[in-house]
Amino acid sequence: MKLLIASDIHGSLEYTLQLEQIIKRVNPDKIVLLGDFLYHGPRNPMPSRYDTMKVAEILNQYQEKILAVRGNCDSEVDQMVLEFPIMEDYRVEEIDGHKFYFTHGHLLEKVPYQDGILIHGHTHIYHLGKDYINPGSISLPKVYEEHTCIIYENGTFTLYDLNFHKLEEFSLD
Repeated sequence: MKLLIASDIHGSLEYTLQLEQIIKRVNPDKIVLLGDFLYHGPRNPMPSRYDTMKVAEILNQYQEKILAVRGNCDSEVDQMVLEFPIMEDYRVEEIDGHKFYFTHGHLLEKVPYQDGILIHGHTHIYHLGKDYINPGSISLPKVYEEHTCIIYENGTFTLYDLNFHKLEEFSLD
């Protein structure tokens, strides 16, 4: 199965459009969105081309492919405009014989994590390793300057910037 994993869009139309280009290029089986879809939050600057309604419109086109979890900036109001469920704190999915635990990252203590792969956003800092996977942030990266997402396929996580330049890779083998 091919997954596109992204987090922390925060209402940025500019970076949602770039993410959409990657979706079209890669044609993933599922798009995993790890929260913080529309609101930028009180501690973050206003994202580039902040336009929550257009971001929702773009994401809603892919509702059949999206697996999503709630971020700390997401609320019931956001769910009213997004046509795919976003209110779960975590999801557990069996993919390619591996157990994946998807969460935003602000409520890690609620995730019933056992053996498997923990995948979360929230920090806006990408990380690939056997301890956890984090795709970084689409719109507001911290520490590293790249706006990033991950493609998972055949046991390998590959980190890309939004210009589709490969940055890092991690294999489960």
